[in-house]
Amino acid sequence: MGRVSEIWNSYSGDQKRNIALYIAGIMMYKLGLEFFNGSISTLATDRFKAANTFTKLGAAQGVNQAAQCVGAILIAPLIKRWPTRSVLAGAIFLFGIMTVILLIVDASTGGKMKPAGAKSPSYGDWDPNLIFVVWTLAGICYGMVELIRRVIPADIVGGNVSKLRRMDATVHIFYEVAGTSGAFASSSAISRFGNNYSFFLTPIFFTLAGSVWLLISTLSFKSAAAIQEELEASGLADVEGKKSSGNYFKQIGMAAVGFVQSIYVGFTLVFTNRRFIWLFPSYAVALYMHRFLENSLAPAFAKRVLGISAWSQIIVGGSNFGELLGALCVLVLSDIITTPVPWLRLDALLLNLVWVLPTFSKVATPNVSWAWKIAGCFIPISFGWAAGDVSLAAYIQSVLSEKQFAQKNVSALGAVMAFLYSSYIVLNAVLSAVLGRVFDRDFAKNKNIFQSLRTVGGVHFSVACGVIFLSTFIPKGAFAFNPKFIGNPEPPQQAEEDSEDEKDLKKHRPTDLETLENIHS
Repeated sequence: MGRVSEIWNSYSGDQKRNIALYIAGIMMYKLGLEFFNGSISTLATDRFKAANTFTKLGAAQGVNQAAQCVGAILIAPLIKRWPTRSVLAGAIFLFGIMTVILLIVDASTGGKMKPAGAKSPSYGDWDPNLIFVVWTLAGICYGMVELIRRVIPADIVGGNVSKLRRMDATVHIFYEVAGTSGAFASSSAISRFGNNYSFFLTPIFFTLAGSVWLLISTLSFKSAAAIQEELEASGLADVEGKKSSGNYFKQIGMAAVGFVQSIYVGFTLVFTNRRFIWLFPSYAVALYMHRFLENSLAPAFAKRVLGISAWSQIIVGGSNFGELLGALCVLVLSDIITTPVPWLRLDALLLNLVWVLPTFSKVATPNVSWAWKIAGCFIPISFGWAAGDVSLAAYIQSVLSEKQFAQKNVSALGAVMAFLYSSYIVLNAVLSAVLGRVFDRDFAKNKNIFQSLRTVGGVHFSVACGVIFLSTFIPKGAFAFNPKFIGNPEPPQQAEEDSEDEKDLKKHRPTDLETLENIHS
């Protein structure tokens, strides 16, 4: 408790207030998000025809991921026009409106809330393909929220790297607490109200989150007029006028072009440098495997083996709890495990636990206890991923802050992360739909998914284990069990030199491209 008190007292009174409000809002946001994601995923598995259930589910999730990037591009220019907290609140309010669409459509076409004790909901007379539209619109809003909520921490605590890390870790812990409880609560809501109405709490939680975020201070925001006055006073007004445009649509176009340019620069940096080439399997592939675990394997096992799609949220709840434990371990052991290599190797090895799914599918019965057993198996798998992801993100940020990787027109950090995240989106969009068809064909032929769980689950994840595990030996110095530093011929600079770097690292708010890497589930 002494350490927690020391960390808390390192912030000023205004910072404490804003952090508390931000965490309260983020927990409301995560609760609403779990209710919506759980409901729409199970709704898709129940409404899509059995012949192509998981093919369409994978395709819908892939479109949702791509729409998140569109949302990030749309929201980026607004950050420069209005206070961060106002844009964040506006984005979450819009997200809430998008989630209401399905509720209105279902109610207006004859759908009803599931009666107590009924086996299945009473759906309205609407085309299930509408799920693609709703999920795409929700994805755009999700991308907006995810981008802007990554910008606001730097506004709250300034450029102090130490404070930022502590705040990020604290926020992540509370975020996963809400995610775990939200997933379990979502499963109960789906069973009680039906997946066509179980997310009625989502717009309520989103409204609460936006309302709380509006109470955050305007922070470091300056109006366009104030900025223009400063530019004129310094004689830079004409120069700035040539660089930017007040037209929102032109700014969107510039953001889109910049994003594409970042992907190209990121591709070049990753595949032409030994220090970065291993990041593709260790980050993009590992992130894809985690999303496939939660978004494809969990729903498939719940629907085709246990027969109750709502129970997939119990499994996802176990996964979220594993992420919470992983983040905590990295925070506690950061002074002992100083590189992401040990965590990534653990992550790779734990992927092989997926082999329990085909074995369980032979003996599992339509009993909720089996969903809890699978959730327990998912805890260590997601523990490994979260530990690897958190530590790897810190490594990438620290390395790409070095001057030798500076680029002329884009941020090196933003470019690499934009490329890695875009690679994950492509992997997820293509493979989720393709491998979803494997589930559908297996079930149509054998009336079970034992064979597909062995291939899409076991073999698929074991191959990924090998790829990720071997990639951790690529950077220099990585052959040690717990290397103190990797990628550099010499150890990192002394602490006193680092403290000077920290003063200059984040003097200004992160650029739009630098925040794109943080958009994910």
